[in-house]
Amino acid sequence: MGHMARSDIWEHGSDSPVPAVAVLDARGDVVGWSKAAEEILGYPAAEILGRPGTDLRMERDRATRIWTWHGGHGDDDYRIGMVDLRHHDGDQIVTHLERIRITTPDGAPAWVIAAIPASALTLGTSVLEPLLSAAPVVMVVWDTDLRSVWRNEQAQRLEGFFPCFEAGRPLPEARGEDDPLVPPELIREVLDGGDPVLDRESRWGGTGRERTFSTFLFRVEALDSRPLGVCLMAIDITNSRARERLALLRRASVQIGTTLDVQRTAQELTDLAVPAFADYATVDLTEAVLPGTEPLERLAANQNGIPVFRRAGLTSIHEGVPEALWPLGQPVYVPPGSPFTKVLATGRSYFEPEMNTAPGSWLDEDPHRARVISAMGMHTLIIVPLRARGSLLGIAVFVRTDNKAQFTRDDLVLAEELAARAALSLDNARQYTREHDASLALQRRLLPRRLCGGDVMDLASRYLPSDVHQGVGGDWYDTIPLPDSRLALVVGDVTGHGIDAAASMGRLRTAMRTLAYLGLPPAELLARLDELYARQDEEEQGALSPIAATCLYAVYDPATRRCAMASAGHLPPAIVRPGGGVFFPDLPAGTPIGLGLGAHESAEFDLGDGALLALYTDGLIERRDADLDDGMRRLGAALARTGVPLDRLCTSVIGAMVTSAAEDDVTLLLARARP
Repeated sequence: MGHMARSDIWEHGSDSPVPAVAVLDARGDVVGWSKAAEEILGYPAAEILGRPGTDLRMERDRATRIWTWHGGHGDDDYRIGMVDLRHHDGDQIVTHLERIRITTPDGAPAWVIAAIPASALTLGTSVLEPLLSAAPVVMVVWDTDLRSVWRNEQAQRLEGFFPCFEAGRPLPEARGEDDPLVPPELIREVLDGGDPVLDRESRWGGTGRERTFSTFLFRVEALDSRPLGVCLMAIDITNSRARERLALLRRASVQIGTTLDVQRTAQELTDLAVPAFADYATVDLTEAVLPGTEPLERLAANQNGIPVFRRAGLTSIHEGVPEALWPLGQPVYVPPGSPFTKVLATGRSYFEPEMNTAPGSWLDEDPHRARVISAMGMHTLIIVPLRARGSLLGIAVFVRTDNKAQFTRDDLVLAEELAARAALSLDNARQYTREHDASLALQRRLLPRRLCGGDVMDLASRYLPSDVHQGVGGDWYDTIPLPDSRLALVVGDVTGHGIDAAASMGRLRTAMRTLAYLGLPPAELLARLDELYARQDEEEQGALSPIAATCLYAVYDPATRRCAMASAGHLPPAIVRPGGGVFFPDLPAGTPIGLGLGAHESAEFDLGDGALLALYTDGLIERRDADLDDGMRRLGAALARTGVPLDRLCTSVIGAMVTSAAEDDVTLLLARARP
């Protein structure tokens, strides 16, 4: 009986193959031999009983322990692993072998050996085995010696091209004819390191035409994390549609959610879907996702239905988007019984592979949409809910017109995956927008609505919130009229962004105005402010985030034409002489507010008639590709324009200095001394 015939016994026998069983005494001699052992190994009991069990091994090295273990594990009482056994005719049989220690009635040790040919191995789970064996993927499992110990039906069909899939066959040392779809050294790396390999594209031309597989490798581990082997899963993605789906999902991961803007994210989804997946796509969102728009509840129903959504994304293969009844930003009206409202109510997708436009369908309640469907040749439809973190944000609609292929169930799965990815990005953008709007509203509420320079100085200011962080930070500016016609000018920057920074800024501005009304010199005012907030942080014991802020405080006296100023770790102001010369005074470096050090000094400078004082925050002059000195030089050049109205000068300086999305808040306060 040849080797292939013997394996047929196991592949076509009962669902639970009978193992070959032998009993070895304490010396390792065979004292028990089953009928199955005789059939598998070809030795009759009379010929094998009394002989050493090692005679059945292919290796004859008596220095090794009984049997040759490949990837075996266990203790002296129980071991399991792959073993090479010798058939009576000299052939090699790779088996999965278990050895169990027993004790004879007289107290002597013995071993029970059970062996099953590797070609008959199963996963041992009656439920999973038929599912995995018939799965439309190639699956192979190698043990820790990288011998094939299990493969499903798909892998068995490829054994002629990949011999290493055959049960008991080891991986080759190098990639060659015996090619396991991925390099053998990569499989060994997964076994040794444990890091999986995901979605690796492998190409193979063994059947006369090139095939492409998406391959996955992962280590199989025991409950105690001990490695047991490596599993290969390979999916044939040669089919162009399958490859296009995978490519579309890859593109979605980088093309959807590039910004924290809700409408931009919605548009990115429709732009991705058309024309790769659909001929026409829309994203319609509930009003909760689009703050700042008119509530849909205030809009009355009309002949098109009730206003349920607001359009946020819209793309078509046709110029001018003739399919759209509502443009971007407009309310979308739908009949109460339409699939759109059903998807919103149930959270489940709607799939109509062949649209039914006959009388009696849902389109009877939507004649306007029915006319567009007929005119544009819409014939297949998918509506998918946009759900993230338990919230239903809206719906995504996909339609085909010129593409005559109907949507399939696979297309529905793809649409749901695209919608799921987009929904997460939309929810992130929604939460960002909500906090951004709240922070911005608080920031603008806390900043002065009107600057007061009296008859002393002409004033102009600009504030730009950041486009990169959480919307706004702690920048502030202020002008405070003082006794004797003096005027205090302030600019500062609280560390951090968001609502906390804006709230801290408001507290600082209020405290500074209170101290300014006491008539304190600049250095003493900053020292008092520093002490006040350092003590407050100690009393609150971390109830709020510790305040750290830079600040510049200046007091202009029109009687003397002098300006006294002190810095708490802030950038120096720019002083523009009436003739156009610009310089940055060298102020004593003070410590930021909130540290409790109180190290501040004042300095005084002359401001002649028409002289200009520019106070700013670092967001105005900072760039990633240049240092602060370069920024101050650019600011000096932008300010050196004479005879320009102050408000226009303020606008031109911002335009010259901020050339792209601001990475930090930008604040500029200009003050020109009146004659």
